[in-house]
Amino acid sequence: MDTGQGAGLLVLAGAPLGNVADASERLRTALTDADLVAAEDTRRVRRLAGELGVTLPRVVSYFEGNETRRTPELLAELTAGAHVTLITDAGMPSVSDPGYRLVRAAIEADVPVTAVPGPSAVTTALAVSGLPSDRFCFEGFPPRKPAERRSRFAELAAERRTLVFFESPHRVAATLSDLATAFGADRPGALCRELTKTYEQVRRGGLGDLSAGVAEDPPRGEITLVVAGAPAAEPVSRDAADLAALVAERQAAGASRRDAVDAVAAELGLPRREVYAAALGTR
Repeated sequence: MDTGQGAGLLVLAGAPLGNVADASERLRTALTDADLVAAEDTRRVRRLAGELGVTLPRVVSYFEGNETRRTPELLAELTAGAHVTLITDAGMPSVSDPGYRLVRAAIEADVPVTAVPGPSAVTTALAVSGLPSDRFCFEGFPPRKPAERRSRFAELAAERRTLVFFESPHRVAATLSDLATAFGADRPGALCRELTKTYEQVRRGGLGDLSAGVAEDPPRGEITLVVAGAPAAEPVSRDAADLAALVAERQAAGASRRDAVDAVAAELGLPRREVYAAALGTR
């Protein structure tokens, strides 16, 4: 990319998810030709460089804990004419990884930004899940707090596109349980772990079965969840008894009445107050 004499350049470099053979020749060039490499984990990028047989220039850390402080420092390097390569632990920077702040700062300072495309856990999991991929949305990590997570899932229950989430091993059991409650135990899903690595595994099935499987055999490593979108809505019954039964079904699966009402209202496209009144039996 021609940036003009003396102009800096920010390069967003996609790193292999696990299999170093996925690294491109352009990634090697982006690492060796940079004046400065900003890495989410300096130890990992040095290990990657060793596996690729390349020599790194100056390396600084750029992760969630220092992103706010480090961004102005990197911007100063860029505006002074430096070529800076930003690389995260795996996948593309800015996709649930550090990078967005620096990209915005560079754009606002008229510093050119380009990318060396690489693997992404989002699209890799989507491709191997076997679920519809013509339309999808990426939701990142679900909220950590149970109440906030359940509320978010209730909002997403009627989403027609395939959904992709990241999750940590120690929260995935609770997340799958909440997904099964909000979306229904039969909603198809896939749990993808350690993609491209030695112990890659994809578990497919209904959310209820996936939840039970995780409770019995907890997964380890990096996890990406793919969930089918809501099916086309059938003719909506506005009968209070039917609405109350749908709310009761979700409550029996572990949802609070509030979350159950939100999920049913979202799924059927009905006003929340109407579903709530039916659940209370006051309609």
